[in-house]
Amino acid sequence: MTKILVVDDEVKECELLRRFFEKKGYTVITSNNGMDAIEKVQNESPDIMLLDIRMPGMDGIEVLKCVRESNKKIGIIMVTAVMDEDIAKNTMKLGADEYITKPIDLERLEMHVLVDLIMREK
Repeated sequence: MTKILVVDDEVKECELLRRFFEKKGYTVITSNNGMDAIEKVQNESPDIMLLDIRMPGMDGIEVLKCVRESNKKIGIIMVTAVMDEDIAKNTMKLGADEYITKPIDLERLEMHVLVDLIMREK
């Protein structure tokens, strides 16, 4: 079963995504900060991470860098309210697989998750 890690400092956002993906049959774990997210990547081995950029303490870009240093296999989709083309390009250079802005179209997000999973199987 596919495991998704949702990382967002907004608890309501995490809960929304958790409920949506659990109803679709995914296993979902959540994290509300960068350090915890890195720990969960190491201990829980998720297949996909949905990662917010703006979080207190360690932001999503730092999390992305840390995770990519140790784990090239996990799919990372940036899910953020930051609508900045330069930041989007930078996250892709750093190893993000996709950059999606909020408000989230849940069906579109699920499509990106599925595409990422298929590409990782090849």
